[in-house]
Amino acid sequence: MRTRRQCRCGASESSAGGRAVSQTGMGTVQKAHEECGLAYHRCRWCGTASFRRLLCPVCASSELEPERTTGDGVIVRTAVIHRYTEAARNESLVRFSEGFVFRCRIVGAAPHLVTVGARVRPVSGDEPETGEVVLELCEPPARQDWI
Repeated sequence: MRTRRQCRCGASESSAGGRAVSQTGMGTVQKAHEECGLAYHRCRWCGTASFRRLLCPVCASSELEPERTTGDGVIVRTAVIHRYTEAARNESLVRFSEGFVFRCRIVGAAPHLVTVGARVRPVSGDEPETGEVVLELCEPPARQDWI
């Protein structure tokens, strides 16, 4: 019996008799899973995780080692922004499981329905050209009257 699972990063794997077979166009499923998520840095000296920094925010060391995270996090602050666009958008501070906090754009729900404490994950697909981090709600709200 063959089964197929799809990762949120777009990689799919088939299993035939308990053996995983890669079905991605980029290479192996393992490589696709490693590329899914966010790259961050961890200080070699104090172990503090930071995102998009040149120096450690705690000890000011420049010896930062790159690591990858799944990108799962929790919203700690949220705001609806109307500036520079006709449509409202949501920008939130998200605390990632590694400990760092970063400002991200949340999609997948109306901006006013995004709440503090909601779990988020990275959006699968292409990276935005602006360089901003875009996340989606793990459990979208039941109200969809904004569509």
